[in-house]
Amino acid sequence: MSGADWPLWEVFVRPRRGLAHTHAGSLHAPDAEVALRNARDLYTRRGEGVSIWVVPAAAIAATSPDERDPFFAPAADKPYRHPTFYAVPDGVRHL
Repeated sequence: MSGADWPLWEVFVRPRRGLAHTHAGSLHAPDAEVALRNARDLYTRRGEGVSIWVVPAAAIAATSPDERDPFFAPAADKPYRHPTFYAVPDGVRHL
């Protein structure tokens, strides 16, 4: 398998001051171990990351922008989930 045939990996990095991993970019690699090493070298050169995830791009399932309205429509019929239905007491901080 040559470099042109390697699978595509999506890279997620958790920064030192962050709580969540964020998408940093993509790279091609023959396996997960090489993808992790290459992601470290490419996306955390300045030592800003504390954790890296690599995920085969083929394993990611996503919605289509064309399906946006029908896919997310069920959430619109549950208005009780919006904070406008709850009264916040005066003494409550950090809600």
